[in-house]
Amino acid sequence: MLSRFLFVALFTALLALSAPGVAAPSVATPGVATSGADAKDPRVELLKKLPPGTKLEALQPSPVPGLYEFSQGVEVSYLTTDGKYFVDGSIYDMDTHQNLSEERRNQARLKLLAAIPESQLIIFSPKVPQYTITVFTDLDCAYCRQLHSGINELNKLGVRVRYAAFPRTGPNTDSWRKAEAVWCAQDRQTALTQAKLGAPVNTSKLCANDPVAKEYQLGEALGVRGTPSIFSEGGDFISGYLPPAELVRYLKDLKASRR
Repeated sequence: MLSRFLFVALFTALLALSAPGVAAPSVATPGVATSGADAKDPRVELLKKLPPGTKLEALQPSPVPGLYEFSQGVEVSYLTTDGKYFVDGSIYDMDTHQNLSEERRNQARLKLLAAIPESQLIIFSPKVPQYTITVFTDLDCAYCRQLHSGINELNKLGVRVRYAAFPRTGPNTDSWRKAEAVWCAQDRQTALTQAKLGAPVNTSKLCANDPVAKEYQLGEALGVRGTPSIFSEGGDFISGYLPPAELVRYLKDLKASRR
């Protein structure tokens, strides 16, 4: 879905261009070269109808003739080649029943997730993992605690769990400081487990360069709005808590669908 910020920016731009007596600007779009081959690229004109600063590479041919794919982070939408219509939704291949838009979103998510080193995550893993998930978690979230209460079962079922911090209340809050304290603990796994059990967290012993802010920003870029937010190793987004056995069945189905 198109983010509210992006939709408002796009709507404002389109409204301005369609207002009586207002001509489309003849100047080049910021950040886009309009000389040489680029000047002949039809996307250059289309960028004038998109939010300021949109890059040329944000518009690419889509699987459907007559539509460009418009990507901003993990958001994927479509624009007709004549610039008349903007489509906010998913494209499906009716022969394979594949959600082509979601596949593009998955690729964008994987790129973002790959940017964070595993050394900055708190990981619970079986000896031989069959599945890997990345979970954006809040120490004070009830469903996050319920998910973690089944961590041993998840590991027994072959699931490797990578925890990233996403204190929903934001910076300079109690949940945020707890997340920093857990990461700064000598034994992060034990500290996280105890915190999710409701044990007091000593927030006076913080350390330099904790990754909570980076992980929070990453979660926002991925579209995380609530916790737990789960991402499969293929980039699929799983919103909310699922019991261990049900989560494993879901992961198994996702992996099978890619074969």
